[in-house]
Amino acid sequence: MTAARLQRYALFLAGFEYDIEYKNTKEHCNANGLSRLPLPMTEKEDTAVDAAEVFHATQLNILPVTSESVAKETNRDPILARVYDSIVKGWSARFEGDKPYHDRQSELTVHQGCILWGMRVVIPSKLQERILRELHDSHLGIVKMKALSRSYVWWPNINQQLENVAKTCSSCLQNQKMPSKVSLHPWEWTTSPWQRVHIDYAGPFTDPMFLVVVDAHSKWPEVIPMKSTTAAKTIEVLRNLFARFGIPEQVVSDNGPQFVSEEFRSFMKSNGVKHITSAPYHPATNGLAERSGQTFKQALRSMEESSKPIQE
Repeated sequence: MTAARLQRYALFLAGFEYDIEYKNTKEHCNANGLSRLPLPMTEKEDTAVDAAEVFHATQLNILPVTSESVAKETNRDPILARVYDSIVKGWSARFEGDKPYHDRQSELTVHQGCILWGMRVVIPSKLQERILRELHDSHLGIVKMKALSRSYVWWPNINQQLENVAKTCSSCLQNQKMPSKVSLHPWEWTTSPWQRVHIDYAGPFTDPMFLVVVDAHSKWPEVIPMKSTTAAKTIEVLRNLFARFGIPEQVVSDNGPQFVSEEFRSFMKSNGVKHITSAPYHPATNGLAERSGQTFKQALRSMEESSKPIQE
C-alpha cells in the first residue's frame, strides 16, 4: 500500500503536466551560502497616492481645536489649571467650581497638557463655543449631537448647551416638521338643557348669513337668517332666544369681531353668562356649532333647486 505522503504528492502533481527524468546523485550539487544570497533589486518609488490618506491629512488642517490649543487654554483657565494640578499632585480642599471635576476625580487623567475624562477631552470654556458650532455644523438633532460629543469631548452642562444650540438654530426651526396634532379634549357633559350654548355664523349662502345656535345637551339647533352680522344684531337675536329658552350658563363662540367686541362682552357680563372663545385658527374647539353649520349648508345645497323660501 502506497504511503500517505506519496499519495498527497501524486494528488498535488495531478494538477500539472510534467515529465519525470532520472538524474544520478553524483550530478547533484550541494547548496551553499552564496546560492542563498538575495538577488539585487531596485526599489521602484511608489508614486500612487492613497485617496483616504489625502482626505485624513486635509482634515487635520481644519480641525476646530488642536491638542496644543486645548493644553494652552487649560493652563490659562483658572478652574482647569487648579484641577490639572490636583490630578497631578493629588486632591486636597475643594474650591468653588470644582464640584463637577471633584465628583469625577477617580476618572480624570492628564495627557500632553490636556485633561481627559475617560477617553473624552475636557474642553476649556474659551473653546466650548467653537466645539458647539462644529457639532451642529451639519444641523444634527439633539440626540445625534449628544451621541457625537460623548465620544470625544466633555465639560460641565454640555448637554444643556447642546439642547440650546439645537433649539435656537434658525435654519433648523424653519425646516423642521410641524408638530403632531394634540388629541382634542372633549367638553364636559352638560346636566341640563340650555346649560352651554355654542354659536357661530355660517354663510353667506344665497346672499344672507345665518346665525347657528346649538344646545350642547339636547343638540337642538336654532338657525336665524341675518342681514347684518354686527354685535348689536347678534345681541338682539340672542336676547330673543334667551327670553324663550332661558339664560345659559356658558356661551361658546369663535373669535369673530362681533363676538369679541366690548358691546357683546358687556351683554354677556350683564346677564351673568360665561363667554368662552375658541383657540385662534382652531375651529375644532367650537366643533358643535361648526358641524351644525356644515349640516345646515349641506341641506340648503340639496334643496337649492326647490322653489320654497329658505324660511320654510
